[in-house]
Parts: sequence; structure tokens; C-alpha cells
Amino acid sequence: MLNGLWLGFFIVAAVSALGQWLIGGNAGIFAAMVESIFAMAKLSVEVMVLLFGTLTLWLGFLRIAEKAGIVDWLAKALGPLFLRLMPEVPAGHPAIGLITLNFAANGLGLDNAATPIGLKAMRALQDLNPSPTIASNAQILFLVLNASSLTLLPVTIFMYRAQQGAPDPTLVFLPILIATTGSTLTGLLSVAFMQRLRLWDPVVLAYLVPGALALGGFMALLATLSATALAGLSSILGNLTLFGLIILFLVVGALRKVKVYEAFVEGAKEGFDVAKNLLPYLVAMLCAVGVLRASGALDFGLDGIRHLVEWAGWDTRFVDALPTAMVKPFSGSAARAMLIETMKTSGVDSFPALIAATIQGSTETTFYVLAVYFGAVGIQRARHAVGCALLAELAGVLSAIGVCYWFFG
Repeated sequence: MLNGLWLGFFIVAAVSALGQWLIGGNAGIFAAMVESIFAMAKLSVEVMVLLFGTLTLWLGFLRIAEKAGIVDWLAKALGPLFLRLMPEVPAGHPAIGLITLNFAANGLGLDNAATPIGLKAMRALQDLNPSPTIASNAQILFLVLNASSLTLLPVTIFMYRAQQGAPDPTLVFLPILIATTGSTLTGLLSVAFMQRLRLWDPVVLAYLVPGALALGGFMALLATLSATALAGLSSILGNLTLFGLIILFLVVGALRKVKVYEAFVEGAKEGFDVAKNLLPYLVAMLCAVGVLRASGALDFGLDGIRHLVEWAGWDTRFVDALPTAMVKPFSGSAARAMLIETMKTSGVDSFPALIAATIQGSTETTFYVLAVYFGAVGIQRARHAVGCALLAELAGVLSAIGVCYWFFG
């Protein structure tokens, strides 16, 4: 799938460039494309340097949280809920702890770190699967929740914005939080409908109702604020949450007699190993997207969509953010490249860049997650996983666009 997507970028760019040369007489298009390749290769390294630091930093703190027992506590706290949502998973099964750790990594926005943990969780669920080639209900729910992008603190999005010179990298904190809530809730409800899960079970309601009430009250409060106040609140909460988590991990670790420095270094080494494997993918996708933009093909496609949106009588400012949304189900690296390219082209705090960042933080690489997670355990029949995951993806994109009009429009 990624081979076809990547090759397609270059083929479309080549056709577009030939058209501009032979029909439009633009002989300089090829020079612009070659220049774009080298510029994007340089940008890949610059982004990678900061990505090294971000993954190393947060996996270090996550290891402290593990050794301090915070992850185990979360697993116990969520255990009663998982027993209702995944009734085929026995209480105390290792899968519950792995699922919790995977959600914790996803919640911190550490997509690349969450994947290895998620694969371990999927294998643990496969041990309970009576039909090894058919996805179990528990596996489908776990995958759809992953595909719905459980992002509570999108540190990698903050990192990309900081790298592109954003004066306030956490500006999109609240929009991403609201949009990812929409995608996750949609994923959960769709799976619950297909699997006939009893969401009205008293235990499930004890978890979901307080969260829904808190979110509803928070949304009501936000509705009373101006756009400027919303942006300011998002910034304050984003930075406060980020630093508060660090202090929480360190204080709890120290109280539990964890050697926090040694634990941090141990986790940071894992972060370095994860990050160093990402550079080839980043170079490949950024260069492909750069060529697509330089050839004029991307602008041509967006202009077509823009005309349709204008014909419908809608505002067109969100159109420039759509490349991130369109490639995200297929490839995280391609969506990342589209996001960075939008930031560079339109400006890091432009409306399209803010929407693209929110989409990136509230959606997931649905087909990639399906292929990797189910492929790792030999699942051949996904059942309703694809439909539910794509529905969550669509909800995330629409929520991201809507909430950005609310906050920044």
C-alpha cells in the first residue's frame, strides 16, 4: 500500500510537470522539483533532530511511570471497565496491562512508541482468540480505539510546530483534545453497536457518565469564551498539563523509591532506538510530497476541491489542510510530511496549518494499523473492524475542522 502511494506521488508529479512544460511552456518546473527534493531532504534531518529529543524525552518519563507503578495502577483502575467491554479477557490477564500502556503512549502522542506495545497487546489477545484467523471482539475493540487516535497530550504535534517556529507550540492542545474525543467516542459507539456491548451496564456508566458530564460542562464553559480567550486557555492548559505530568511522574517515582535518573536513561535509550529508524521514512515521504507540491499537482487538485466547496456555498479555508486528512488513513509518515509542508507553505499559525495539525493529532493511520496489528498475529478476516475504524477516522476529521472554526475561525 505504501509502495503504491509513494510511487503514485512521483508519477503524478511527473505527469503534472510534463503538462506544465509541454502545454504551459514552463521549462523551469523540473529545476524547481529537483530543488524541492534537496530542500525536503535537508528539512527531514532538521525535523529528525527534534524528533530524537522528543521521543527520547517522553519514553524516558514513561519508563519512570512504569517503574513507579502508575501504569499498573491505571490497569487496575480500568480493569472493571475492560471486563465489561472485553468480556472474553480474564481479570488480571497481561493483555489488560499492555493495552493500558499502549493507551498511555498514545495519549502522550507517542505514536511510534505505542506501536511496539500495541503489538504485544494484540499478541496477548491472540492467545485468547478461539479462531486464530478471525479477529475476536476484544481485538476489534482494541484496534478501533487505536485507530480512533486516543491522543490526550500530542507532544509530537507540539514538536513539529516548535520546529517550524511556532511562538506557542501548544496552541492546538484543546482543539486536538476535543476532536480526538469525537473520534474515540464514535469508534467506541460503533463497535458497541456491532458487538451488542451493554454500555448501559452500571459499571460502564460509572466510567462514561462522569466523563461525559465533565466534558459537557467543559464545552459549555468554552462556549462562553471568545476566540482569543480560547486560544489562550488552550496554551495555558497545554503547557500546564505537559509540565504537570513530568512532575507527577518524578514525584511518584521518588516516593516509590525509583531511581528516577537511571529509569529515565533506560527509557530514553529505547526512545533513541525507536527514533533512529524513522529518518529513511521521513526523507522518503517529505521528498515525495515536496515534488508533488513543486510540480503543481497538489495545488491543481486542491483548486478543484476548492471550486466544489465554493459552488456549495461553504467557506474554503479548510481545503489547504485536506492533504493531511486524505493520506492519513494510509500512511502516518505521508500525513506528517503533508502537515510539515502545509506549515512551511501557509505558515505555522495559519488557519490551514492549525487545522492540519488538529487533524494529525485526532486521526490515525487506519489501514496501516489494520495491516500491522492484524498482520502481526495472522488475522485474515477483520469483520467489522474496517468500517468502525473508518467511521472514527471520518469523525476525527470533521471534528477537527469544526473545532478549528470554533477556536480560530
